Amino acid sequence: MSDIKKFNLSDQALGAVMMALQKSLMEQSDIVPVLKDMDFVPTDHGLVVSNAPLVKFAADDTAMDDNSPIE
Repeated sequence: MSDIKKFNLSDQALGAVMMALQKSLMEQSDIVPVLKDMDFVPTDHGLVVSNAPLVKFAADDTAMDDNSPIE
């Protein structure tokens, strides 16, 4: 049992998980595929996500999807 390496989420990884949750809530979509696609990489500061989800907002604070043009 002592050979098990423990990892903690870095602040960046925790932020990425929270952004994925926020995005799924705004889009009313399932968060599971987003979480399963995240690539976690161990660093000295904990696990980081190398492909964190992006959440874009329009100027009037409405959520935009990834195909919406940025003005």
